[in-house]
Amino acid sequence: MSADKILREWKINAFKPIYWLEGAEPYFIDILMDYAEKKIVSEAESSFNLTIFYGKDADWAEVVNACRRYPMFAERQVVLLKEAQQMRDIEKLQGYIENPLATTVFVVSHKEKKLDARGKLGKKLKESKLAEVFTTQKLKDYQLPEWAGNIVKEHGLTINPKALHMLVDHIGNDLNRIENEVEKIMLNLGAKKTISEDDVEKYIGVSKEYNAFELQLAIGQRDLAKSIKIIQYFESNPKAGPIQLLLPTIYNFFSKVYIIKGLQGNDEQSIAAAIGVNAYYIKDYVSAARKYDYAAVEKVLLLLHQYNLRGIGVHDGGTSDAGLMKEFVVKIMN
Repeated sequence: MSADKILREWKINAFKPIYWLEGAEPYFIDILMDYAEKKIVSEAESSFNLTIFYGKDADWAEVVNACRRYPMFAERQVVLLKEAQQMRDIEKLQGYIENPLATTVFVVSHKEKKLDARGKLGKKLKESKLAEVFTTQKLKDYQLPEWAGNIVKEHGLTINPKALHMLVDHIGNDLNRIENEVEKIMLNLGAKKTISEDDVEKYIGVSKEYNAFELQLAIGQRDLAKSIKIIQYFESNPKAGPIQLLLPTIYNFFSKVYIIKGLQGNDEQSIAAAIGVNAYYIKDYVSAARKYDYAAVEKVLLLLHQYNLRGIGVHDGGTSDAGLMKEFVVKIMN
């Protein structure tokens, strides 16, 4: 079950009595909770038929009593339990889970982690045919460009490939922020329908010449001078290229180059499918695979691990991000 499927069912008034939304990715949970709060019952009905609890302050008995009330002047009522991971005695909801009221839609937001499936409540939720358990996971880094591209399409726009990577590499794995930044660009586009790298630079503040994506390409081409130039820009603009952003980006790139080294054949479409990237970018990966032999790629991956540790202060006396990055690129290209 996906967030989209749950929303589709809700939009045709197909409801289960219980929805348990849990996991590490809050974006999809927030979408469902927002819809449940604003759309399942009308604004006119909500004063009598919408009840919201917050886990830190919620008493389990009050939550259950609210769920057992019948709707007033409406077909159903909605009870929301937000931040349920902070609720004391949450296991005591088990009795209601076993015997929910058909006219109540009880939606629980349990962020950051999953409920312990070994506990009584977890087992009852899993066994119940009247409960829908939706577990979210963080998207993988390689999934972010496609996801962000789909968000752009949902707003009736397109985005060119370089602009898409600038956007994703700058923001990282924060889906709410990606969507917010897309909406910010959209408000400033006017009649334009395509987001360019100039738009990302202007409205989000990412340089189209000096960013994580351009550094990745420079390293892939073994272009030391360009790599150092980009790092020097980051040295003057620390927020543009923190080492915690740069190293995962480079790792993602070279882990795919490593896969390419073991593939048979050189058909670019097949290679793109094998490593899970858009065919538009495959030339960059194939070119890097030609410039780095197996040993060189393994060296890069090993150094990435070492410099990641140094970046968080392990075996390092306080070298700056820029200093570490300069050392790193010199070592991998010599």
